[in-house]
Amino acid sequence: MGVIEVGDIKSKKKIIVDDDTANIVKEKEVNEVKSTSKAKLKSKNKKSSTQERILLSKNHKRVEENIFVVFVECESSGNVGFLARAMANFGLKNLILINPCELKKEAYYQAMHAKNIVETAKIFDTIEDFLKKENVDFIVGSTGTPGGSYNLARIPIKPEELGKSMNLNNKIAIIFGREGDGLYNHEIDLCDIIVSIPTNHSYPIMNISHAAAIIFYEIFKNRNEFNAEGLEEATAIEKKYLLEDMEKIVAILDLPEHKQKTALKSFKNIINRAFITGREVHTLKGVLRRIIMNFK
Repeated sequence: MGVIEVGDIKSKKKIIVDDDTANIVKEKEVNEVKSTSKAKLKSKNKKSSTQERILLSKNHKRVEENIFVVFVECESSGNVGFLARAMANFGLKNLILINPCELKKEAYYQAMHAKNIVETAKIFDTIEDFLKKENVDFIVGSTGTPGGSYNLARIPIKPEELGKSMNLNNKIAIIFGREGDGLYNHEIDLCDIIVSIPTNHSYPIMNISHAAAIIFYEIFKNRNEFNAEGLEEATAIEKKYLLEDMEKIVAILDLPEHKQKTALKSFKNIINRAFITGREVHTLKGVLRRIIMNFK
């Protein structure tokens, strides 16, 4: 037997009921609490899910609008199509062709459902022409033959590092070189950073579309936005002025010309691999300016 109380606070009555009846009452109350909790959780999850979808949509748009895929002097129409197909897989739309071969039917055939990317591709004579036209903030070069400590221009990062560090609010160019020769040294010098995919030493060079797909995947999987207020990556102009200040300091030290070039290239590599923020640039500029003033 069980006892339950009924009525308001002033006049409570005790009613003796069977244990089964009491259990039914308790079970009903528990179920009501569970139902309310589930409803609140469902509402909270729905709100969170909506926010995530909005965030992903914004980031997807940034990927689509701000990343330029640049193919330098392609030798095969088919590779243009394969590259466009890889771009479509990961939400990229801006294909740039530098002095390409004639685009034959093969380019559109291999692109499959990404024909529109080939059709809307922009063509330029040189990389420099493209960079001036689009006002790119950050330039990523790709290479299958990375350098070491004596080839500073070719010291690379891995695609995963690139994907984690890229700021999609900036205009970014990812440059792929020729099928046979890759990027020339003067083209590598235009780049802020080099990305290279670790491969088996016995066959290190990948087909451009395969390499591109790996790089695109790393960018795509890391496209979620974090709260980065005040951590916006420095623009090309901000980094340019910072490098100019360092150049003045190196000139003051009266180093041999080849050592000046090496020092400046090392400084530029460090700045770009660090994906330095605008705030950090202004702080460093203040320090470098103070050094310059003290030399005068």
